[in-house]
Amino acid sequence: MLIRQRIVRQTLLVLYFLLSYDGVQGEIKLSKLEDLEMEKQLKLLNKPAVKTIKTKYGDTYDCVDFYKQPAFDHPLLRNRNFHPKMKPTLARTLQNSNTSAANKSLNIWLKENGCPFGTVPIKRVTKDDLIRQRHIPPPEGFAFESTLSNINNNSEPTKSYMSSRGYKLATVQIPYDPNNKFAGAGMSATLWNPHIESQQHTACRLKIQKGSDILQAGWRVDPTLYRDTKTRSFIHFQAGNTHCFNTLCPGFVIVNSKFPVDVSFDTIQQRGDKKVWEITLFIERDLANGNWWLLYDVNNEQIGFWPQEIFTKLTSFANNVEWGGVAYSSPSVSEPPMGSSCFPVGDPAYDAYCRRLNVLNDKGQTVHIDKTNVRVTDPNHYGIMDEPHWRGAKYQHMVFYGGPGGFETLC
Repeated sequence: MLIRQRIVRQTLLVLYFLLSYDGVQGEIKLSKLEDLEMEKQLKLLNKPAVKTIKTKYGDTYDCVDFYKQPAFDHPLLRNRNFHPKMKPTLARTLQNSNTSAANKSLNIWLKENGCPFGTVPIKRVTKDDLIRQRHIPPPEGFAFESTLSNINNNSEPTKSYMSSRGYKLATVQIPYDPNNKFAGAGMSATLWNPHIESQQHTACRLKIQKGSDILQAGWRVDPTLYRDTKTRSFIHFQAGNTHCFNTLCPGFVIVNSKFPVDVSFDTIQQRGDKKVWEITLFIERDLANGNWWLLYDVNNEQIGFWPQEIFTKLTSFANNVEWGGVAYSSPSVSEPPMGSSCFPVGDPAYDAYCRRLNVLNDKGQTVHIDKTNVRVTDPNHYGIMDEPHWRGAKYQHMVFYGGPGGFETLC
């Protein structure tokens, strides 16, 4: 009991420093007590390494024993029957013939080829990381607020969520229905690297939700989270009042020893390139036990899962799915660019996009999306074009999105 109380107390301290936000950046002076608490947090976050490896971008990853990874610090995940050879029971059959960047990103390692089997790559956290991440903004904080007409000429308006202050969205969403039952969703999205400054971030994401429980995955440029402005993969979960990126707090169980959840992508799209660089990803519910799995690439590379035990709403099916771009800036900072940093023109060689939008129904069957609602919270700075049947293709739902934000761009 004492051990459990101590871990819970340490976890709360980690969350306090990671999630508190005061909107102020610059030099941070720590008291002796704060410095001591941060040292304790680093010991909690940085698990003993079986091996330490580096990427060619200078990131340090510790190869942590599967059973000692941060996920198992969650009080609800102790003594669970998880193991490194876990395989999901999924019905995923959708295939994608275009080039994906996921396999290329496996070449990030400087001298190695990922971690040994039985271990998982966890990015090492420094004290500077903890100080910087104190300024991670709170979640978007959606609430029912307005109605939007369906762009596909449906006559009835559909309720939608509106974003909280600081967040700008250019997304499409399945028409809201509390009786929806989705066992997952997927997309392919081009990789871009918008110019981002301090107190800003920009991302492309797949979002699955039921009530206050949310799962997200995609790519992100976020100097507050990552200390650099590289385009990196990210995952995020929200369970009630708790939210967390990547492995910064317990929750996501990694099973893949080669592919970090916060990997920096090798190849980035440039405007006008005829060859596109994509990441393909899926979030799917294991119909056998309710765990939510993250899969990358057309080969369904299994990265890990969020156990259903950590949720209250997503213990069953999701009822809301969303795809597209999101950008954030603090109130004192101009709006950041999104996607290609230009308003979309409907050309895959010039626009950021999400394509082949699909969901799984409650039987695990792939359903291609025809009807969606468009959401642009700041049309002066961002735009979106929704094409349910791109160039007449039956299963090619394309969403072009992006914009310059408050910056001048040559588009």
